Amino acid sequence: MSNSDYANDVLVSADWVADNLDDFEGDDPAYRLIEVDVDTEAYDESHAPGAIGLNWETDLQDQTTRDILDKADFEALLGSHGVTEDSTVVLYGDNANWFAAYTYWQFKYYGHEDVKLLDGGREYWLEHDYPTTDEAPEFSTVEYEAAGPRESIRAYREDVENAIERGLPLVDVRSPEEFSGEVLAPPGLNETAQRGGHIPGAQNISWAAVTNDDGTFKDADELRELYAERGIDGDSTTVAYCRIGERSSVAWFALHELLGYDDTINYDGSWTEWGNLVGAPIEKGEAE
Repeated sequence: MSNSDYANDVLVSADWVADNLDDFEGDDPAYRLIEVDVDTEAYDESHAPGAIGLNWETDLQDQTTRDILDKADFEALLGSHGVTEDSTVVLYGDNANWFAAYTYWQFKYYGHEDVKLLDGGREYWLEHDYPTTDEAPEFSTVEYEAAGPRESIRAYREDVENAIERGLPLVDVRSPEEFSGEVLAPPGLNETAQRGGHIPGAQNISWAAVTNDDGTFKDADELRELYAERGIDGDSTTVAYCRIGERSSVAWFALHELLGYDDTINYDGSWTEWGNLVGAPIEKGEAE
């Protein structure tokens, strides 16, 4: 645990993972370590011993619908890697856990109780010289039975429209350039929307504002103050969004899991959906 003031015990330190590598490397499904990246070439070169490698785009997305995996596919994926619904799962990945946080949210959507993030992610593990290997583990296939889905943590188009109508908090975690409409995507990434800008009424609070320079999460008091300054205190439904749902998962994790703001929902359609909808209202310009 990184900070005893967090609402939920959902973070583990790199030291804790290193001390328990024997459990993660064993075939017993009680403990599983999973690295989630947008590009698994880095995983192929080096990763924590015992870590399963998943590609966010090809493993955790339906390739036909550009949606999260359905329940049966989620069960099949995890079971094939030796994960059961009772496993203690620790997730980590690149970009200070962008895609690991998305996967955490997907685990929670399907009702997995014991899932945590490795605080700091892949970069923290490597920069602090924790053990690595280039060998991918092979675990016995098991049955995974998902619960859910828990729709209470997921936002859809109608939830966003409702938030606009009722003046509920919307957190846009993209860069100021994306928020203003100056660019459609971060440098080097594909443009996935026809229009630039942001959802009317949204507050621009970067995903990176919730983490320290080393990628670990800020403490609870800092997070509470960060959002309170923009009028977000957990008293009403809060919608987090970004471009494709991964950066907003970091904000959702901070708000829902670390601060315990249970009415926080993740709009995983995000700007890729909203910026392509005919007639959907948008605003342009910098944050106030």
